[in-house]
Amino acid sequence: MAAALREMSKSFLRHTSHPHPHIPPAHFLFSRGFSSKLLVKGISFTSTEESLTQAFSPFGKVLDANIVRNKVTNKSKGFGYVTFETEEDAEKALVNMNGKMVDQRVVLVDKAWPDKRKAKNAG
Repeated sequence: MAAALREMSKSFLRHTSHPHPHIPPAHFLFSRGFSSKLLVKGISFTSTEESLTQAFSPFGKVLDANIVRNKVTNKSKGFGYVTFETEEDAEKALVNMNGKMVDQRVVLVDKAWPDKRKAKNAG
């Protein structure tokens, strides 16, 4: 049994090992299914789309910055999205901006997942 487990673990490592050890592990994590759109949580209620664009632009060309707002009051809900021109720029921004200050608030950055409701209604 131990020999079988050892062989399974060797096989697993052979198939999952990253072929380029000099590339940082974060790059490997983002290599599958990554998009150029990021979810930014913890946005200051005084932040604007312009200040969000300015904060993220050092990492690449920002195509769109959108703060989600309450439909009735038009006040920020405290999160938004930043879309980059390339996935590589979005990766750099995700790694470098997560946990950083934007407009005197610490923001949390994550990949934006596709909206499944829109995908269902599109077909």
